[in-house]
Amino acid sequence: MENKEFTFKGIVMNGFLMLFFNIFVLLLTLFLAVQAIIQFDAGNGDLGGWLLGGSFVLLIINIIMWCGFMMLEPNEARVLTWFGKYSGTFAQAGYFWVNPFYGTKRVSLRARNLDAEPIKVNDKVGNPVMIGLVLVWKLKDTYKALFEVDTQTMATAAQGQIGTDVKSIMNALERFVRVQSDAALRQVAGQYAYDDEDNKTDELTLRGGGEEINDQLEQKLNERLALAGIEVVEARINYLAYAPEIAAVMLRRQQASAIITAREKIVEGAVSMVKMALDKLANEDIVELDDDKKAAMVSNLLVVLCGDDSAQPVVNTGTLNH
Repeated sequence: MENKEFTFKGIVMNGFLMLFFNIFVLLLTLFLAVQAIIQFDAGNGDLGGWLLGGSFVLLIINIIMWCGFMMLEPNEARVLTWFGKYSGTFAQAGYFWVNPFYGTKRVSLRARNLDAEPIKVNDKVGNPVMIGLVLVWKLKDTYKALFEVDTQTMATAAQGQIGTDVKSIMNALERFVRVQSDAALRQVAGQYAYDDEDNKTDELTLRGGGEEINDQLEQKLNERLALAGIEVVEARINYLAYAPEIAAVMLRRQQASAIITAREKIVEGAVSMVKMALDKLANEDIVELDDDKKAAMVSNLLVVLCGDDSAQPVVNTGTLNH
């Protein structure tokens, strides 16, 4: 997209120099007015009239010149227009004076935060999830911010008038960012599943995507906000959970999956321990077991090792032959 912003090239004068000049003009205006009164009292009406007219003209000029002062702090800018035509952007910090017939609008170039409330979206497999983001953004192109999008109408004040102050304009841009971030978040969230519950695929998920998902979100936001001259410094998903209507079901599913995984580990360990016990009994000739005795021993050991409750021992007072 073409960059239409450019630096203001008109006459810009030091504000303090023009302040002293305006004070001098004001004093000269008062002096001429006093001299006009003196001339009127002395009966010299013609000279008094010229002096009074000159003081009136200087007063009008002085009032107009007082409107040309502007002060900018670091990371602020003034967008100047000449009777509706864009004349450039001035972003130098300090105290200055420009032609008062230029229209000026002040905007902030500082970074701003947006902590978006979690919204409900459907992931790739259709599960409703709650997802929220936090992003850092700042104004990069003042021309696009003021003239490519209808910022000034969106900044309408409470009295129904169009807002032109920096607070109204920046609040309007923030509303624009909020709407577009909602749309970008829905777009990104709909492309991925919340999680790979069964670990059957290596596909990227919202829960496990991490930086890759955040980078894609940042890219989508920059594409959408470029129209308004806004740059996204950083975007991160800061909230991710199943929607309340399926959260309990998904929790039970996760619990069941965890139980199955734990049982698999327990059985694997129990079989290893039973094998080790049988091998040691056989290798050290402690006792000779036939197949039936081995089967009974394996069954008992597995019950003891895999059971949830502690086993109750039974003392066999007979012999192995009975």
